[in-house]
Amino acid sequence: MFYHVKDLQFNARVSQPDPRFARVMLEAFGGANGELKSALQYFVQAFSCHNPFPDKYDMLMDIATEEFGHLEIVGATIQMLLGPVNGEMKNALEDTPLRTMMSGKSAKEDLIHQAFTNPQFLVGAPGSPALTDSNGNPWCATYVSATAELTVDLRSNMAGEARAKIGYENLLQLTDDPLVKETLGFLMTREVTHYQQFEAALETIQPNFPPGVFQTSPKYSNLYFDLSKGDDARGPWNEGESTQLKEQWQYIEQPLEEVRSTDGLLDRKPEGTDRSEKEIARKEAQLSKERSGQVLASTPKKEMSWCKYQ
Repeated sequence: MFYHVKDLQFNARVSQPDPRFARVMLEAFGGANGELKSALQYFVQAFSCHNPFPDKYDMLMDIATEEFGHLEIVGATIQMLLGPVNGEMKNALEDTPLRTMMSGKSAKEDLIHQAFTNPQFLVGAPGSPALTDSNGNPWCATYVSATAELTVDLRSNMAGEARAKIGYENLLQLTDDPLVKETLGFLMTREVTHYQQFEAALETIQPNFPPGVFQTSPKYSNLYFDLSKGDDARGPWNEGESTQLKEQWQYIEQPLEEVRSTDGLLDRKPEGTDRSEKEIARKEAQLSKERSGQVLASTPKKEMSWCKYQ
């Protein structure tokens, strides 16, 4: 159940109108990494957590609701940046395009320039934020990622918060308004906060790597193929120990020869790892039983009710 409190979470302010920057800020409103995307992504993800992971359901709904609040902050900032645009566009008698064109070539060119550079605010929805990105592309539900596998969704959320953080960081470079910078700084900070919250939630689910139930084959899990010839680079991504499975990276310097000599890797034997196919099969069976039991035990077979009202 939602209800609207008219106080913004952060006191958004602007020093003066700036329609050009308002257009750029649409990326945070209706863009692929904007606040609406985050809000709806966490909102949708929460449903599959309601019974088996009520603590994660609570977290996702809390953060989703905060993201809706951030959408309101961005929308309010855009509205203030547009200043008198809406009123000027509605003054049809005094400021019609025909009258402007009759004022001279320069006025006509300025009107056309403004319409081309800010079509959302001068043509489509004068003086109001729209659910589009800065180029007018409409918001799309394909931006939302929800798999009902919590370890996957939390990683997706962490990546989304990282992208949003960089988005606000870039926006900060495009305005000189100190009050707008304050708002952008707040929003950027909350992206980092949410990243850490999702990361902490992921750590409470063990094991969480690889995502899901099925494990990975020790024959292929630590292979690095040198597939771009030239100045080859070495680092912790292709030498030493792998980050999660703790296997030794096997650097395949001649990939074509390796593939041909092992019948397309079918005959390759595991190297640099203590994991065995037998151990993997045992772990998969155990994990499958645990995860399935956790969900089934928390899902009633009949007379289901989402809430228990006091």
